[in-house]
Amino acid sequence: MRSADLEEFRGFAEDRLPHLRRTAYLMCGDWHHAEDITQTALTKLYAVWGRRHRIANLEAYAHRVLTRTCIDHTRRRWRREDPTPVLPDRPGPGTDPSLGLQVRTALAALPPRQRAVVVLRFWADLDIADTAKALGCTAGTVKSHTARALTKLRDLLGDTDPFDELAAAPTPLKELL
Repeated sequence: MRSADLEEFRGFAEDRLPHLRRTAYLMCGDWHHAEDITQTALTKLYAVWGRRHRIANLEAYAHRVLTRTCIDHTRRRWRREDPTPVLPDRPGPGTDPSLGLQVRTALAALPPRQRAVVVLRFWADLDIADTAKALGCTAGTVKSHTARALTKLRDLLGDTDPFDELAAAPTPLKELL
């Protein structure tokens, strides 16, 4: 982009930023999200700035980009972080920090298909049918791989049975790994 175009975009952005930010706030109801939406919309507008002479009404186009960005932003909410009001200082009661390392080491010792079944069933929380579909096998194969994998994991972990501890602990498997 030429420096003259860059200066023109910078002037447009500085001039319209407060209005676009307020508009984004009215659409989403959160100043922090409005900042993100406005910044993303201006980035999208910057990408097409070289073709701005073909756009009949630049301000209307900026509002359309802002509106679509806001809609996309709300659809993709699951991809962003979700802040919590209070951060925990330490692990909850009954959680052994070394257990996660032991489970990962034991998982690494499993054959690839058995490891995939265990991860999909107990980490991704898929049911038998969805696991079978993901792996391209039958439900019976998933059941037999699960049984063999759990037996081998129990043998590898010895006295430390993570499945008994997981059932008693209030923390999910994802937090231990």
